[in-house]
Amino acid sequence: SEKVVAHPFVEGITLTGSQRAGRAVAAQAGKYLKKSVLELGGSDPYIVLKDAELNESCKTGVCSRFLNAGQVCISAKRFIVEEAILDQFVADQRTLLENMILGDPLDEHTDMGPMARLDLLENIESQVTRSVEMGAKILCGGKRRNENSLFYEPTLITHVHTGMPVFDEETFGPVSVVIPAKDAEDAVHIANDTPFGLGASLWTQNLELAEKLAAKIEAGAVFINGMTKSDPRLPFGGTKRSGYGRELASLGIREFVNQKTVWIA
Repeated sequence: SEKVVAHPFVEGITLTGSQRAGRAVAAQAGKYLKKSVLELGGSDPYIVLKDAELNESCKTGVCSRFLNAGQVCISAKRFIVEEAILDQFVADQRTLLENMILGDPLDEHTDMGPMARLDLLENIESQVTRSVEMGAKILCGGKRRNENSLFYEPTLITHVHTGMPVFDEETFGPVSVVIPAKDAEDAVHIANDTPFGLGASLWTQNLELAEKLAAKIEAGAVFINGMTKSDPRLPFGGTKRSGYGRELASLGIREFVNQKTVWIA
C-alpha cells in the first residue's frame, strides 16, 4: 500500500477498515504529506428511553444489530435501556432472536446468513467467552450453529459492564449487548464510555429532550427514533478511534479538493 500512497498521482487516501489498518495508512499518508480520511468502525450505542415506542424500537434494533450477521460498522452494538422498561425490552428482543431463521442469504425466508470469515467468527467467540468469564450472562445463542460452519447463533447478553470485551471492543458479529441505565443522563454517560464514536441511535417521544441529548453524544451521527445508516446525501464519519474526516455529501467531496481562495484587489 505504501507504493500507492507514495505515487505522485495520488493526492489523497480514504480507508474503511480496522484500527490497525488505519494507523498504518495514516502513518504512510503523514510520511508523504497526503490528505487522509479514515472510517475505522465503532461500538455504536442504541439508547432506548422509558417513553420510547417499545415495540418499534426493539424490532428496529434487532434489524440494526443483526443485518449482515452483525458485520456492519454502524450497526447497533450496545443497547442502553432505561431500567423502567429493561425487562420488557430484553424479553421482547429475546423472543425475536430465538425465532430468527438462519440459512442461505439468497433464500428470501432467511433472516440471517453466516459470518464472512473464520477469523471474524473466532474473534466474536473469544469476546463472548471472555465476557462471560467476567460475569456476563448469555440469554440465548452464544455458540456456533454447527461445529464446522460459519453460522453463529443470534446472541443476547446481559449483566455487561465496562472492562468486558463485548463493551470495550467492537463486536463485529451477531451479538446483542443490553446495558441498563438509571435515566437519560446515565444513558448518555454509558454511550460515551467507549474509545469509539461512529454512530448512535436514540429512542424517545420527547424530541426536545432528544435534541439536547444528541448534542452530548460523542459520535459522528445520531439518529433519533431510527436506525443508524449511511445516505449519500449526508456526511458520514466518526470521531475518537472511529477515525476522522467525512465521506459522502458535500463534506465528503471537500475532503479531496483544494478549497482555493482568490482575492482581487
